[in-house]
Amino acid sequence: MARLNLVLILAVLASGLVLVHSAYESRRLFAAIDRARAEGQRLASDKERLLAERHEQATNLRVEQVARERLGMRAISPALVASGVQP
Repeated sequence: MARLNLVLILAVLASGLVLVHSAYESRRLFAAIDRARAEGQRLASDKERLLAERHEQATNLRVEQVARERLGMRAISPALVASGVQP
């Protein structure tokens, strides 16, 4: 009978340790999921911001402004085209 009690006590201790370990692992995984969700939301907002910036940079007015300021380009007039004069 003493052996049976010892075996049952060891079984209860082992199952308790397994329960504690699984609870710890569950909490750790839940925290990892929460961090991954937060990172996903941050990346989604960054994507939206970058798409808006790209759209802003690609507007015709912005392209024309950059062409004039950085490249020194100017609009061509019909008079220059008709006369064949190089600007």
